[in-house]
Amino acid sequence: MSTVSTPRPRRTRRPTGGLARMEQRWGVLLALPVVLGFLVFTIGPMLASFVISLTDWTIGGEVNWVGLDNYRQMFGDDALFGTSLRVTLSYTLMAVPLTLAVGFGVAMLLNRDVRGRGLFRVLYYLPVLVPSVASAVLWTWVYNPEFGLLNQLLRGAGLPTSRWIYDADTALPSLAIMAAWGFGNAAVIFLAGLQGVPRHLYEAIEMDGGGPWARFRYVTLPMMTPTIFYNLVMGLIATFQVFNEAYVMTQGGPDNATLFYNFYLYRTAFTEGRLGYASALAWVLFVVMVAVTALVFRSARRWVYYETGDGR
Repeated sequence: MSTVSTPRPRRTRRPTGGLARMEQRWGVLLALPVVLGFLVFTIGPMLASFVISLTDWTIGGEVNWVGLDNYRQMFGDDALFGTSLRVTLSYTLMAVPLTLAVGFGVAMLLNRDVRGRGLFRVLYYLPVLVPSVASAVLWTWVYNPEFGLLNQLLRGAGLPTSRWIYDADTALPSLAIMAAWGFGNAAVIFLAGLQGVPRHLYEAIEMDGGGPWARFRYVTLPMMTPTIFYNLVMGLIATFQVFNEAYVMTQGGPDNATLFYNFYLYRTAFTEGRLGYASALAWVLFVVMVAVTALVFRSARRWVYYETGDGR
């Protein structure tokens, strides 16, 4: 009785000796430009800005070491620091949920099998391609109280008009609505996530008699939580750094209602010339962004669902 021998799997030979050393050198050499660029153009300026934040350096003036005096002034005597931080946080709480909701809703519509779906996807993404400064100029006209598009539509419908960005009570919500206009990036990412939801989960809900709301609540929403989490983090980082809207449209007004943190930092550095204090402001913004992002990552354990692995 003959026996059939099982062929042994071939072992992949690892490069040895001179060949291994040559591959290692090439790997280091190819990675060196990226590492050097990161050190010189990212880590270097960050460390330099931290050192500058401990001085009273002004443009054209002497540099004196003041230690933590800039930070003490910031949390003690600078009322505009608190105002700019509050305005930025308020804007974030309005703009991020609104943009995510609009982007998610549009992505669900674009995920349906309808005629001309590709054209609609292109049209909804077009606002993202408009430069932010051009977009700000366009929305300045839209929000004009006298001849702006929105007030013209409201007058035509017999509804009361608004001063939009020219009134302290409505300026910040108006900019949040403008931010939601650029939902294209979030919608594209949501659309990719929707197309990755397994079809058999929907079929299981339908077999149990579930309708559209059940499919959304028990399948779509849980399976989309990783994508929602990603867009949430990116949205938070973007809104903390908002600048062009205040610079082009409002100059921080009216009555500091749109005095975003980044705009206040810019004004401190390049209008008042206080580079030391502006560097301290930049480092506080960095710490706040890291803290908020860390809180979001920590909360993700409770609401973000992953299909593979250990789940949350």
